[in-house]
Amino acid sequence: MITVDIRNIYHFNRKKFLNVVSKKHMKRILITGGAGFLGSHLCEKLLREGHDIICLDNFFTGNKNNIVHLLTIPRFELIRHDIINPIYLEVDEIYNLACPASPVHYQYNPIKTIKTSVMGAINVLGMAKRTKAKVLQASTSEIYGDPEVHPQNEAYWGKVNPIGIRSCYDEGKRAAECLMMDYRRQNAVTTKIVRIFNTYGPRMALNDGRVVSNFIIQALQNKKITIYGDGSHTRSFCYVDDLIDGLIRMMNAEDDFFGPVNIGNPGEFTIMQLAKLVIQLTGSRSEIEFLPLPSDDPAQRRPDIRLATEKLGWQPTTPLEDGLLKTIEYFRGALEKL
Repeated sequence: MITVDIRNIYHFNRKKFLNVVSKKHMKRILITGGAGFLGSHLCEKLLREGHDIICLDNFFTGNKNNIVHLLTIPRFELIRHDIINPIYLEVDEIYNLACPASPVHYQYNPIKTIKTSVMGAINVLGMAKRTKAKVLQASTSEIYGDPEVHPQNEAYWGKVNPIGIRSCYDEGKRAAECLMMDYRRQNAVTTKIVRIFNTYGPRMALNDGRVVSNFIIQALQNKKITIYGDGSHTRSFCYVDDLIDGLIRMMNAEDDFFGPVNIGNPGEFTIMQLAKLVIQLTGSRSEIEFLPLPSDDPAQRRPDIRLATEKLGWQPTTPLEDGLLKTIEYFRGALEKL
């Protein structure tokens, strides 16, 4: 078990969570997957805004250390529960973030992964129908598969292998989007869909398996930086604070704007560029090692965010180098605790 004192890393100050909005504006908000990387940051942000937060997580990939500093906040509740199974709560809003998001984790138990996306969506939508709550579905850029359109805009339907090793995640998220739209059309549930592109930052798991965390950990340990393919593949990298701001803006947008909408950083970098930048920022002695490219790995990934800018007034503001320095600091502290 990895023990990380988040309070030391973030200079935790409990007072910033004690400001309470008026009862008229306070909302009771459920965050599924709330102890995960994104979920824990979302819990913090919404608590700072003065809302009551219910964090629901089965801790398959979530980590109690991500939210332990919130447990003494009166407006924060933690429930250990698997959203595959129904649960009955009274809420005003639901952020449905529950699902393993990295290939290492979602391919570990692919049947469980697709059940989390599909049955989890059905369960939160049933709750929303009963309580008249708004639901925001955390979808993914994996909707687009290995895209033939670049950059990817929301009108593009994607190119996804429905029977490949990534399909448990890709098709599960596509099915969840379908359910969000059908509950909206058939049952008048207020739903919103956000397609999240590569996001990084503090609280990524050490065994996350995604490229940013892999490179930083390898560099800090002076191990070989493993690049799958020749390094020419491209990705965009959005810092977690920017992503969380986009999610909240989408939830608070007018109900007639329901998406899907891309939330990600349109800056595009090759994997080789990222590896060299991480080596530079960490002062590492690591060398680069090339390995075979995994099946169905997209060659390009970059969001078209014009819709988010127009409808939400949202744009990312954190440069890649600044975000990487914060993430490196986090991982350096986490590794020292091992």
